[in-house]
Amino acid sequence: MKKLVAYCGLDCEKCDARKATIDNDDALRVKVAQLWSDLNGVEITPEMLNCEGCRADGKKTPYCDGLCPIRQCALGKSVETCGDCPALDGCRTVGTVISNNAEASDNLKLKR
Repeated sequence: MKKLVAYCGLDCEKCDARKATIDNDDALRVKVAQLWSDLNGVEITPEMLNCEGCRADGKKTPYCDGLCPIRQCALGKSVETCGDCPALDGCRTVGTVISNNAEASDNLKLKR
């Protein structure tokens, strides 16, 4: 499995925070910070948007690093992705992501 597929199946290569980090694009960081702040109802600053991928070594956003319940669960279970977890079917932790994103669901099914 590609190292840039997150524990939840999302493709980190498509994430604007990762793109901004890789390209050192401060304008994209500002744009994404505003969008994510509006979507989540919390203040997200451009400085927070440094991430090289959920499962990749390197920088993570504060949310991805320590707050994402999906990542914390997968790390605790020592699985490569949620696709390796026997409890995937019916899992409430990752369920919202995979029910709303067919690509993420497909990425995890490749593991089965």
